[in-house]
Amino acid sequence: MQGGTRFNSISDELKRHFGRKTIKLGIDAGFTCPNRDGTCGYGGCAFCSGGGSGELAAHLSVLSDAENAGAELAVAVSALTEQISSSISEQIALMSDKWPDAAYLAYFQSHTNTYAPAETLRTLYNAALDDPRIEGIVIATRPDCLPPDVLDLLSEINQGHYMWVELGLQTVHDEISEAMGIGYTYETYERAVDELLSRGIRVVTHLILGLPGETQDMMLESVRKVCERPLFGIKLHLMNIVRTSRLAETMPDYVPFASIEEYVGLVIRCLEIIPPEITIHRLTGDVPRRLLISPEWSYRKRTILNAINRELAERGTFQGAALL
Repeated sequence: MQGGTRFNSISDELKRHFGRKTIKLGIDAGFTCPNRDGTCGYGGCAFCSGGGSGELAAHLSVLSDAENAGAELAVAVSALTEQISSSISEQIALMSDKWPDAAYLAYFQSHTNTYAPAETLRTLYNAALDDPRIEGIVIATRPDCLPPDVLDLLSEINQGHYMWVELGLQTVHDEISEAMGIGYTYETYERAVDELLSRGIRVVTHLILGLPGETQDMMLESVRKVCERPLFGIKLHLMNIVRTSRLAETMPDYVPFASIEEYVGLVIRCLEIIPPEITIHRLTGDVPRRLLISPEWSYRKRTILNAINRELAERGTFQGAALL
């Protein structure tokens, strides 16, 4: 922690590592998800927006196993590599005036970014890494989408580039995962983390605070359990009911926290039990207001973050305080 902050933010960590402001460039590489294409479900998890996968996702997930997929897959991957390069250039152009000396990471964020054959993944990742303006790569995925050949590829990339892998766990409680239709267990997550850590790969874990059926004690238990492993980072995401999700149909009146103050209090309790060396990547949600149903105050991201910082200071507490 530096600059008087009371938690170890990823922005501070990246500035320490690269010596300057570092920006993640969101990349949509056309992936889908096994919880969307029928492999383990359709429509995504219950809390996910019903928005479809990328335009070329079918080519990556379905055609890769078809007898006549070769030519079509090659065309799809070629189009995607051009799309990735264009996206990087467009985003840097928008940001370069404000941050002319920034470092950039390619962030493969949308859907499940290891859900394709390893050689296809290599081509797509290299489309970003071959750009001299890109300093590293971030790959978001599910813990059940890391077969051995993909793990080998990630290990290879990690040896030559700055990288971390983000795993969407959401909760350690399997009964909640099942109710949300997530499609994998906590044990699956544990195996994935151990495989990544054994290869020296940084791991960031996503948790959702406020899932239906969870008490605050259960949420705190999720934080404690994931911190038993030497994670690089944690994302705490405020549970939102969003339009076009299954929860919007089945639980449209669900409100995970009655107020910003209640949520802030829980986040502080979470921070106090997170070891100080773990980087904090997110402390709230980030849902477009047009999609948000509840909590109605969730879109006020800056207000929530300011309240967290103010409450930390007023209480005289900080990340890891409960571990001393």
